[in-house]
Amino acid sequence: MGKFDDLPEIRRQGLEKMEQVYGFEMNDMDGDFFRYTADHLFGDIWNRPGLSDRDRRLLLIGMLSTHGAQDVLSIQIPAAFKAGELDEDALREIVIMVCHYGGWPVGARLNSLVEDTIAKGR
Repeated sequence: MGKFDDLPEIRRQGLEKMEQVYGFEMNDMDGDFFRYTADHLFGDIWNRPGLSDRDRRLLLIGMLSTHGAQDVLSIQIPAAFKAGELDEDALREIVIMVCHYGGWPVGARLNSLVEDTIAKGR
């Protein structure tokens, strides 16, 4: 029996997807914010057909980069690298694209995070 088996199906799916996407163990929590995050965003949106997790991650990294969301990027970049969705070459290519479409300072911040992630993964 899994640790989420006693939860409603949509919450179970959401928490399992959150663990997969973030790369660390999740716990169920109370409150509307967490409910929308687990049930809707991860239970529904991240499980929709049409885009792979890697595709979704690429879109998310691009959007987060241009919004300066280093806190969430510091979760997404290492998780994508650890999951094998994005290797060293792909991460570095993302930096080049972000520099040119999002601006050099945005890309430079992302580059620091990417290089730190790669160094820690070796």
